[in-house]
Amino acid sequence: MVEEATNRAITALTDRRFDIASQVIESDAEIDSKEVLIEEECLKILALHQPVASDLRFVIAALKVNNDLERMGDQAVNIAERAAALARQPPLGIHLNVDRMADVVKQMVRSSLDAHVNLDTKLALSVCRMDDEVDELNREMFAVLQEHMRKDPEVSERAVQYLSASRDLERIADLATNIAEDVVFMVEGEVIRHRGGEIQADTQ
Repeated sequence: MVEEATNRAITALTDRRFDIASQVIESDAEIDSKEVLIEEECLKILALHQPVASDLRFVIAALKVNNDLERMGDQAVNIAERAAALARQPPLGIHLNVDRMADVVKQMVRSSLDAHVNLDTKLALSVCRMDDEVDELNREMFAVLQEHMRKDPEVSERAVQYLSASRDLERIADLATNIAEDVVFMVEGEVIRHRGGEIQADTQ
């Protein structure tokens, strides 16, 4: 559900589709409901079965991934809201590398979920590496939009919407990275958060 919401929000942004943006916003309540249900099930398992070792790591990772997915859904709603506002206004008239950023983010979401389902640490680590490209694309977007606003202050409102959408995409990438890191923890019992460039070196 979250992956679909993310993909729809991106389509709404890139294709200027108010109708699709509205669908994403409406679907968020169901995602929130699922998040609460999964959390309750995890807490029941912890209370009733007191899992240890790999089973305990699995439940802990499930709780964390569940929370990250809900937050990812919220970011998708944010993008949809930006898309809905932009769809009612004229195009900005400049080239923005939104498509590339969107493609990488969608790949990260899909790969992080596949890694979780298949307990694939190699795929999980590849997601961590992709996050650097999204960060760079977000910085480029900020620089381009800042310069455009300087030259033409009248586009500021629309430019800020794109800035916000870019930041939301970058945040979804961060959350996908969190999920990937939790996969490594679940499978290997190793915490790789904050390791940064070490991940690059370990996987080359």
